[in-house]
Amino acid sequence: MKFYKVKNMKKIFVINGGQKFGHSGGKFNETVTNETVNFFNSYPEFEVKLTNIGEGYDADEEVNKFTWADVIIYHTPIWWFQLPHDFKKYIDEVFTAGHAKGIYKSDGRSSDNPAVNYGTGGMLHGRKYMLTTSWNAPKEAFTLPGEFFMEKSVDEGPLFGFHRMNAFTGMQPLKSIHFHDIEKNANVQKDMKEYNNHLQQVFTK
Repeated sequence: MKFYKVKNMKKIFVINGGQKFGHSGGKFNETVTNETVNFFNSYPEFEVKLTNIGEGYDADEEVNKFTWADVIIYHTPIWWFQLPHDFKKYIDEVFTAGHAKGIYKSDGRSSDNPAVNYGTGGMLHGRKYMLTTSWNAPKEAFTLPGEFFMEKSVDEGPLFGFHRMNAFTGMQPLKSIHFHDIEKNANVQKDMKEYNNHLQQVFTK
């Protein structure tokens, strides 16, 4: 998967898809979100807007945040190899509200030749997005022969559809970062150090 670079992108929209449900308290993604906001707030040239999905939202206001931003940063846990249900609902509601209002205008096809150009009707061209995910699965589950994800990366395996969703809107991906083995062997201090380095590499180097 090809990742792009940031150039003169200073408006940052952060979305925390963490959720309290079952045995999950959403605390890890809250920590990642706070790290993100604090990082950008330490640089006066950046502007930040934040949505915590669990605190509620207005779909039309969220559309305005997408169209305002240069970069959207998604933070989400992965439940059963997919987005949590509230985050998926957020995407469904906000992207629907953004039809012909800044997110997408059509699926890109024409009635003259409906077999081609699917996925080219997005309205967020020129913008980038970055994805962070958190997993119970260890990273070796994605890399070792014979292990569960059959040597498919997060981005080209379970989250392939998420990336194509963003491509449908016209956005291009910045390098993702994925946190593994969070339930059984979490090392939050190490993860946040790695994440801060990732943010520096993507946005300031």
